[in-house]
Amino acid sequence: MSDDILARLMAVLESRKDADPKTSYVASLYDEGLDAILKKIGEESIETIIAAKSGDKQQIVYETADMWFHSLVLLAQQNLTAQQVLDELDRRFGLSGIDEKAARQK
Repeated sequence: MSDDILARLMAVLESRKDADPKTSYVASLYDEGLDAILKKIGEESIETIIAAKSGDKQQIVYETADMWFHSLVLLAQQNLTAQQVLDELDRRFGLSGIDEKAARQK
C-alpha cells in the first residue's frame, strides 16, 4: 500500500515536469529550481521539528507528510525515484546502524 501511494505520487510529480508553472505548484518549484526545492525541504523539516517538540501527534503527521512530499519533489527533479530510496532502505534492513555507518567511513 505505501509503495502504491509513493508510485502514484512519483507519477504525478513526473507529469508536472511539463506542466505550466502558473497552474501547478510542483511545476512552479521545478521552474524555480533546486534552491527553491531545497528551501521547501528545509522549511518543512523545521516545521516537523516544531510539531514534534509540541507533542501534537496530528501536526507531526501533517508536517512529516509535507516534508516527505517535498523530498519526493527533489527526487523527481533529480531524475531519481522513491523506489531507489526504498531499495536503499531495504538494503540497510537488518544491518546494524553502527556497522553501516562504519562501512561508509572506510
